[in-house]
Amino acid sequence: MAISLEGRWDITVDMNGKPAPSWLEVRHSGNRTLVGQFVSVSGSARPISEVHVKDNTFHFAIPPQWESGTGDFSVKGTFQGDKISGSLTTPDGKTYSWTGVRAPSLRRTSPPVWGKPIKLTQGNSLTGWHAEGTNQWVIKDGVLKSEKSGANLITDQKFNDFKLHVEFRIPKGSNSGVYLRGRYEVQVTDGKGMEPSPGELGGVYGFISPSEMMAKEPGEWQSFDVTLIGRMITLAVNGKTVITNQEIPGITGGALDSNEGEPGPLYIQGDHGPVEYRNIVITPAN
Repeated sequence: MAISLEGRWDITVDMNGKPAPSWLEVRHSGNRTLVGQFVSVSGSARPISEVHVKDNTFHFAIPPQWESGTGDFSVKGTFQGDKISGSLTTPDGKTYSWTGVRAPSLRRTSPPVWGKPIKLTQGNSLTGWHAEGTNQWVIKDGVLKSEKSGANLITDQKFNDFKLHVEFRIPKGSNSGVYLRGRYEVQVTDGKGMEPSPGELGGVYGFISPSEMMAKEPGEWQSFDVTLIGRMITLAVNGKTVITNQEIPGITGGALDSNEGEPGPLYIQGDHGPVEYRNIVITPAN
């Protein structure tokens, strides 16, 4: 029975009536052990040392990450076919119920046919964007600016496969990110001099490290060029390709939802410090 739990799962947690996205991967290790990784409603993918399975039930525990409290993060569930459900208890002792479905493979069978580019930053209007909360973003002469930590900014339009060009500037010590389809975060950090990692500039948070650190000095304009086809991402940072056609396994903590088979918006993280963006141009596939 254990074999039917293996794979990736898109999970939705009921947090006191508010749906929150999560994600689970279970895979075999050696002859008899199931291991995996888990993404909660915030933070990065965390390794699971063992997923314990009996009949059609399972459970695992992992150390806390960004949560308050000192206990383990524990998950219990049942599985049947392409659906799972259960409960989770956070390190501060709160318990929530959740449901999940098998994550789609998102493998494309034909190459994309690109449509017309859409410029998402121009002039002095935030038309086409909305804030997730009280808005602190302003735009002037095509430069989108958040002077302090506040709300994230989301496009009204949703996209499936696309090419994206985006330019950004952050002061020393600040942090932002660009969520592709509102689910997969490409990190924007003050990464000059840092080792490449999934948590630094050009990383897909929690999953993929760039091949090298291409960060400029804080306060300089920098750029991403992204191609996202299904789960496969290619990324250039400041003109240098640092990720080449790699698979994004699952969602980032902080994603808008876990509905990976659906189109999603572009969303810009605005709750980790000041940041500016300009020349955001997206070219969707037809």
